[in-house]
Amino acid sequence: MIYFLYGPDSYRSKQKLLEIIEGYKKVHKSGLNLIYIDTKESDFKDFYSNFKIAPMFTEKKLIILRNIFESKKFKEDFLENIEGLEKLKDIVVVYEDCEADQRIKLFKSLQKGATCQEFDYLSPAALKKWISQEFENRNTKINLDALDLLINFVKNNLWQMANEINKLSNYRKGEIIRKGDVELLVKPNLENDIFKTIDALASKNKKLALSLLHKHLDNGDNTLYLLSMIAYQFRNLLSIKELQATQPYGMIAKKSGLHPFVVQKSFYLCNQFTIEQLKKIYQKIFQVDSDIKTGKIEAETGLDLLVAEI
Repeated sequence: MIYFLYGPDSYRSKQKLLEIIEGYKKVHKSGLNLIYIDTKESDFKDFYSNFKIAPMFTEKKLIILRNIFESKKFKEDFLENIEGLEKLKDIVVVYEDCEADQRIKLFKSLQKGATCQEFDYLSPAALKKWISQEFENRNTKINLDALDLLINFVKNNLWQMANEINKLSNYRKGEIIRKGDVELLVKPNLENDIFKTIDALASKNKKLALSLLHKHLDNGDNTLYLLSMIAYQFRNLLSIKELQATQPYGMIAKKSGLHPFVVQKSFYLCNQFTIEQLKKIYQKIFQVDSDIKTGKIEAETGLDLLVAEI
C-alpha cells in the first residue's frame, strides 16, 4: 500500500504524516518496524531490501520515504517496481513537503495507484475556519476583529500561526481572544511587511515604499536590520528569477532551497523585474550597506536613497 502526501502547505502535510505514524503505533506498539528513508542518503536497493527482511513480531512495516523526486535513478527504479509496492501489505508513505512536479511519469503513476492527498495553501475562508477550529481545540474562542488582525499579521504561514494560537490560548486560558490581545502578543511579520515594500517598489510606488519603511523606523526597528530584510527578499527574487528560465514551477523550491511559501509569494513579483535589474538592485543594497557601516552616510538617509534609486 502506498500513500502520497505532497503540496506547499508543509504544516498540514506534516500533521497528516504524524497522524498516520501515530495511528500505526497504536496498532503496532513495538515501533520497531517504523522506518525512515531519505533518497538523499539511501538508494533504491536500501529501500527495497526492507521488504525482503521478515518483520519482527509479524507486524506490518511503515516506511516513510522522503525526497523521492530528487533522485533520477531512484525515481526510475521506483517506477519499475511500483505495481509490486502497491500490492504489499506493508505501508509506504511517499512524503513531499513541497510542490511535486505533476508533469513527470512518477507523479502520474502515484496519482493512479496510491492514496493521494494534496496540501495546498488554505483559501482565506478556509484559513479562518482552520484558525477558529484550532482555538476551539484549546477551549478558547477568538472574535472576528481579532481573527482578521491575526491573519493580517501572520498570513497563511501555518507554522507561525500555530505558535501564535498557542501563545494566545495560553494567555487567555478559555476566554475570548480580542483584538487587543493580538496587538499585545503578536508582532507583525516584518518579512511580510518588507515584501509589501518591495511590491510597492515593483509597482513604481516609491512614496508608499518609503512610507512603509518609515513606519518601521518610527516603531524603533533597526535600519540595518530593515536593509538586511530588503537584501534577503531581493536575493530570493534573484534566485527564483534565475531558475524560472530552466525549471518548472514545482521544482523551484527544491532547487533554490527556499520554502515553498516564499517561492509562492515571490514568483509573481519576479515578473516585475528583469534579471539585470535584480542584479543591479542587489549591488546597490550591498553598496548602501557598506556606506552605512563605514560611516559614509547616515543609516536612514542611505535607506531613503536606496528606495529613490530603485
